Amino acid sequence: MKTLGIGIIGLHHLHPVDYLTHFRALEQTEVRGIFEEDATLRGEVCSKAGIQEHSELDELLGREDIDLVVLFLPHADCPKAAEKAARAGKHLIVEKPMAATAAGIRQMIEATQKAGVTLSAPYCWRCHPAAREIKRLVADGVLGEVVALQGRCAAGSVERYRANGIQPWILDKEKGGGGPMHNLGVHWIDLFRWLLEDEVQEVTGMVSHMQHHVEVEDNSFALLRFEGGATASLDISYSVPNGYPAGRDLFIGIRGTRGALSWMPAWGGTADEVFVCSDREDMVDGPVRTFQIGSSEVGGYGGISGLVYLRETAAAIAAGRPPEITGLDGLRALQVVEAVYKAADTGRAVAVDYQ
Repeated sequence: MKTLGIGIIGLHHLHPVDYLTHFRALEQTEVRGIFEEDATLRGEVCSKAGIQEHSELDELLGREDIDLVVLFLPHADCPKAAEKAARAGKHLIVEKPMAATAAGIRQMIEATQKAGVTLSAPYCWRCHPAAREIKRLVADGVLGEVVALQGRCAAGSVERYRANGIQPWILDKEKGGGGPMHNLGVHWIDLFRWLLEDEVQEVTGMVSHMQHHVEVEDNSFALLRFEGGATASLDISYSVPNGYPAGRDLFIGIRGTRGALSWMPAWGGTADEVFVCSDREDMVDGPVRTFQIGSSEVGGYGGISGLVYLRETAAAIAAGRPPEITGLDGLRALQVVEAVYKAADTGRAVAVDYQ
């Protein structure tokens, strides 16, 4: 398999260094250049990692030995940079939620389609072994017809973005696009779309500023009604107590006409437990069981799920295939988020605009 040359664009973000850990672990990828305007930060990261640094984006994009670039820019800046990368013939991974607005993602999709390159959003929870087992259980009808889903994602506080000046722009509504629903809720929206193989039709929403006086909300809540009839509730927040394991409070629950399951994802790749209850006659282990999804401890962003996402996406690009998770998936997730914000503003249920 061809070794893919990787370029990193932007370092004022929590995740680029974690991605470097994954890329080093993959035989089919090699990070060959990093662009960052901040000379001090660029020098520190590139010197430590032994990677060539670039102070000009065009210089990195002009390199023939770079096939795929990963964008970690302020969300509002991603569409313009992605268009430039596409014109240079580079495949793209754009860190979620990809842009400040859905219109920005449409720009990227059009640019990459015109240039004949791929565009992917790293919604890596799909790649977690537990998530794939849950999808199998749902598809096999172990839960019957899915009636309701619950998703909770509370990650750190706004202070983690302010720390050392690494990512303060995400708290700026114009640059970042929104608060936790925009930045974190997209993960569960994408996961639920994938699990159900269905689209969100209508939403209600509520946002609040409970602990942090910043431009974006720090707590957000939504109800999503899918076209097939299932309903999902989301509790997405930047409010997690200090000392909480891995700084994250994560939960997925699914209830159907014949059973239910729950999963508390372990950030970083430790073995996860999934609780399943079903009244199906062929449940050989009985109606209630708890099983572990073994996944060894893995460093880097998202642990095992991030590693699997990058491995599979790199393999698809090398083989000339589109990645499983595309720019369209990113667009659909952000269109739902925009509907949630509109519902919160108006106090009414809002149909998702997929135009």
